[in-house]
Amino acid sequence: MVELMNNIKHHLTDDILMGYSAGTLPEAFNLMVATHLSLCDTCRAHLEGFDAVGGALLEDDVNTVVQMDENSFAATMSLIAGGAPDSIIVTHPTGTLPAPLQDYAGGDLSAIKWKPVGMGVKQAILPTSSDASARLLFIPAGAAMPDHGHQGTEMTMVLQGAFQDEGGYFARGDVEVADADHVHTPTADINEDCICLAVSDAPLEFKGILPRIVQRFIRI
Repeated sequence: MVELMNNIKHHLTDDILMGYSAGTLPEAFNLMVATHLSLCDTCRAHLEGFDAVGGALLEDDVNTVVQMDENSFAATMSLIAGGAPDSIIVTHPTGTLPAPLQDYAGGDLSAIKWKPVGMGVKQAILPTSSDASARLLFIPAGAAMPDHGHQGTEMTMVLQGAFQDEGGYFARGDVEVADADHVHTPTADINEDCICLAVSDAPLEFKGILPRIVQRFIRI
């Protein structure tokens, strides 16, 4: 089941979508893209366009030669004669976490093992490849994350509630893409606790002394 949202205002960049289409993104970034695509029909449409371009380029590559086994045709006809396999219908329970993230985390919020990181903020680090990190963040309503910059690319997607920073107001489904030129202080909306998926390919750069000390223990 796909949850469609037409009020998303902050989307994935073309570079990120092209990387996803080409299969060049880190595992954590792929998780972010798949989670956002499950909610955003706009980005799904853009991705289909990039997929179409990639397919056309492959078709135009005259140097690509595929060698077929001499028994390939007979094997294919045998599969057709056997009939189509039974349809498999996969359903996902509704919840705060979109379906791709539920599949990855092993369930909805009740399955998440939160760990406190200070000031009421909690996190759950998700296992991914070492080239980028992924975590769920729980930020109490009205609380602010420490002021920080970035050594690489960080993407943050709202799953519940909302937050605001120098880049604007981000609600469910919105993604903020921050790079080395982006310094911000995300603050959760006062009306509801904020839960986000955050991925990054490099450590953050905290401005305060205490956050920098804590950083080595919370792996962010």
